[in-house]
Amino acid sequence: MGYYDSQDPNNKSTQQGQYSSEPRHTEPQERYRKKKGKGRTALSAFGGAVLGGLIVVMSTPALSSLGWLPYEIDGNTPNEQVNSTQIDNSEPSQAVNLNVSSGITDAVEKVSDAVVGVTNMQQSDIFSQQEAAEGTGSGVIYKKEGGKAYVVTNNHVVEGANELTVTLTDGTDVPATLLGADLITDLAVLEIDDEHVDTVATFGNSENLRAGEPAIAIGNPLGQSFASSVTQGIISATERSIPVDLDGDGQPDWNAEVLQTDAAINPGNSGGALININGEVIGINSMKIAQSAVEGIGFSIPTAVAEPIISDLETFGEVKRPQLGVGIRSLADIPVQHRTGTLNLPEDIENGVVVTSVAPNSSAQKAGLQEYDVIVQIDGEDLNEGADLRRFLYTDRKVGDTVTVTLYRDGNKQDIDVQLQEPQSF
Repeated sequence: MGYYDSQDPNNKSTQQGQYSSEPRHTEPQERYRKKKGKGRTALSAFGGAVLGGLIVVMSTPALSSLGWLPYEIDGNTPNEQVNSTQIDNSEPSQAVNLNVSSGITDAVEKVSDAVVGVTNMQQSDIFSQQEAAEGTGSGVIYKKEGGKAYVVTNNHVVEGANELTVTLTDGTDVPATLLGADLITDLAVLEIDDEHVDTVATFGNSENLRAGEPAIAIGNPLGQSFASSVTQGIISATERSIPVDLDGDGQPDWNAEVLQTDAAINPGNSGGALININGEVIGINSMKIAQSAVEGIGFSIPTAVAEPIISDLETFGEVKRPQLGVGIRSLADIPVQHRTGTLNLPEDIENGVVVTSVAPNSSAQKAGLQEYDVIVQIDGEDLNEGADLRRFLYTDRKVGDTVTVTLYRDGNKQDIDVQLQEPQSF
């Protein structure tokens, strides 16, 4: 009698499911029959044990109900028994309270109710009488007086509005009146009724800031759906000069002095507050660099720059900046042939501002400034472009001051004293 071999790789016939021609075992037939009998006995014993166990399991509940067992059987499932021992309903559960108060949360709570939403309503088109929300931004309530509250925001938030609405943190919408706006610094001041206003922000001193200090931005990114959002970062730089094109000609007209922060500033955050760890407003959030390769570069107008602008806008509806009374253009924008030809400049003069017009009855006309004069210095400070002249006048001098203007006229260098005047329409 042969045996099936599935283990021998060298036996081709057995790999194919054939029987081997030679027996692999040499035990006598009698011994095989004895072993087979023992296997049957073991199998019978195992079957009896299983049957007995089933009888015990099935009969135990009945015996317990008759009281014939010395213990009671709980009808719960094992899982239910485990749960019943884990949960003790005899005593109320104790809530765990964690104190998560910190300097940041305290600062936010101090000022957050003073940060509001601003909605700009504009007429949808020239043929429609209906108004639509052109955009939303943020604002900061900085003053409450005489039944009115005053809100500072960005000029670009309110620009072109037919109607303005301020939304308080409790959801109350309040009509707002525009008192004044300034294109150069991108600031505006609104007036609202103070009936629902309880919190007024406090301005801090931005001149004392240092790079690395905590900075917290509060505003309404993407509109009221994300109202009173808070982002945290640091002051990345305290003195950043950002060129700004005011008239859309592609040339910088002004260098905005701003704070740089990595606290997230998104659309809708404009006009919101940048605060320090004391909960004081140190800047009015204004813009960010929106490039796919740039992350975490936002800018805020420091309070040292904003406060005098806010005061003028609230009081006069405009900013009282000193003026020379001339129109100007950067020398760098003038073709080289006109520098040496029309303007008759020395070849080594490459920087300055060209006078393109002189306002009638202005201080400049009275002092003798003329068209095509090239101003290279003012009070001894070099001028590289028009933005330098504006920065000097708007930040370093006031109306009524007299300045010394150094210029070239027909190739000749000369100094002329000019008294600065108030803004006027030329």
